[in-house]
Amino acid sequence: MSKFTKKRGKTSPAISTASLPDIIFMLLFFFMVVTVLRDAELKVKVSTPYATELTKLEEKSLVNYLYIGRPLQKYQALYGTKPRMQLGDKFANIQDIPLFLERHKVKVPESRHGQITSSLRVDGEVTMGIVQDVKTQLRKSGQLKVNYSAKKDPNKSKI
Repeated sequence: MSKFTKKRGKTSPAISTASLPDIIFMLLFFFMVVTVLRDAELKVKVSTPYATELTKLEEKSLVNYLYIGRPLQKYQALYGTKPRMQLGDKFANIQDIPLFLERHKVKVPESRHGQITSSLRVDGEVTMGIVQDVKTQLRKSGQLKVNYSAKKDPNKSKI
């Protein structure tokens, strides 16, 4: 009479995959809620001009975007066809720039206030009058770091 018996037919039970779709959908919803695709819906037509010497902005959280261009077709009945400025999600006047800058400064740590940059995304067909007014208001508001957004010129290649 032996004390040892052979283990026959004893296998581990299969892992249940019934909860796997629930876990996948929870992850999908989490990433959908957390992901930020775009800060502002463009209400003006902005086709930035081409440039050859470009530098990329390092920290997007330190950048204010000011859009200048003609209103899109669906907004022209209300705002006309003259070039307008958009701050965030709404049309704005030049007098609204200081408040816009202060709202952004509140979100940034105080030690980084000197690194905040205002990026002007200006349509290539807009005259410089409104751009000069915006630059003057930025200067009066103490925002001296100004950047012009542009696209890389496809015809010019680096040698």
